[in-house]
Amino acid sequence: MWEKELNAAIEAGMLAREKIMEIYNQGFDVEIKEDNSPVTLADKTADKIIREHLHKLFPNHAFLTEESEDNLDRLNNDYVWIVDPVDGTKDFVARDGGFTTNIALAYKHELVVGVVVAPVTGDCYFATKNGGSYHRINGVDKKIHVNDKLEDLTCLCSVFHTNETELKLIEKHSDKIKHVMKYGSSLKPCRIAEGLAEITYRMSAGTKEWDTAACQIIVEEAGGIFVEPDGSRITYNRKDVYNRKGYVVVNRKENILL
Repeated sequence: MWEKELNAAIEAGMLAREKIMEIYNQGFDVEIKEDNSPVTLADKTADKIIREHLHKLFPNHAFLTEESEDNLDRLNNDYVWIVDPVDGTKDFVARDGGFTTNIALAYKHELVVGVVVAPVTGDCYFATKNGGSYHRINGVDKKIHVNDKLEDLTCLCSVFHTNETELKLIEKHSDKIKHVMKYGSSLKPCRIAEGLAEITYRMSAGTKEWDTAACQIIVEEAGGIFVEPDGSRITYNRKDVYNRKGYVVVNRKENILL
């Protein structure tokens, strides 16, 4: 049902990837925003590329993106594109490859399209509402699904944002969590969707809608769970864009472990 929107989002992500990698390979300056987070020319340029591409195809859709001013008129629009042009700017600055481009579409506050592009490798994860999740590698699409593991679990931690609460949770459940690995950005949920890990925690209020929208639908359509710590599902196109309660992503509900 959402094929046109999905294809447009993938196209936008790949167009942005070209410019992101051009800047990544040439060198760049880093600015610090008011919230003390870094931003580069790659963030700003990719944001513009994505917005222009999608607006041309869907002129009546609204936008919520990290690098453009938030127009609250979007709250009156059923269709809202939610975009993080470079998710993991600290990873981008560190040149560790662990950053992504996130593009999602919400319809009446529910996610219907999600695309996550890994610019360094060119890999693309994508999903549509009731359409399943896929990983595109070298132009080949492979349907993905979470695994069923309940023991010998792998927990994925952020490279730059792991906090004490998360570390204590991992230690508390060391009887089940046997492996801890670090990944940046939306790569963590995507790896869980692909069955390569089972848990990731974000027990802080630092993320916003554009950090989670695209990867949430990819996890959910792959059979996984992406919820706030109290078990509530995250909805989108909210006035307050912060995910203030944090979130947990797991392959199965038994592994929420809070």
